[in-house]
Amino acid sequence: MVSVGDEAPDFTAPLANGDVAEMTLSDAVARGPVVLAFFPGAFTSVCSHEMESFDDRLDELADAGVTVYGVSIDTPFAQNAFRDELGLGFELVSDSDREIIDAYDIAMDFTALGVHDLAKRAVFVVDEDRTVTYAWVSDDPGVEPDYDEVVEAAQTA
Repeated sequence: MVSVGDEAPDFTAPLANGDVAEMTLSDAVARGPVVLAFFPGAFTSVCSHEMESFDDRLDELADAGVTVYGVSIDTPFAQNAFRDELGLGFELVSDSDREIIDAYDIAMDFTALGVHDLAKRAVFVVDEDRTVTYAWVSDDPGVEPDYDEVVEAAQTA
């Protein structure tokens, strides 16, 4: 699993930004630190609350030069509908091929539901050198991160 001090695995993936574009982590961090907020799936109650909570803190993060990206296995088309439904002001990264969650070693299964290789709820703050300066991973998909802690970590990245 990716930990504080590790080089964040680079990736290029579809980006749901109201349209569908492409995002590369190394390009994104060149503009300043990023928060990667992994969530299991769009249109679920805890994931919706988590993304809305990040959206509520977006101004604090933007003032510090930090960009937030939500990351899930949903297609960018589903993610755009999710963004619209919640009125999110940040973009979502589609990892439908599961390469990012594999690189960060945060895959989980909901075996009882027959759903496999979802992202664990996890947050990584990555600085301009692509160094992970904050890492939080939950084995319980019902637990959300400490948003104050994430904002503080992002502001000092």
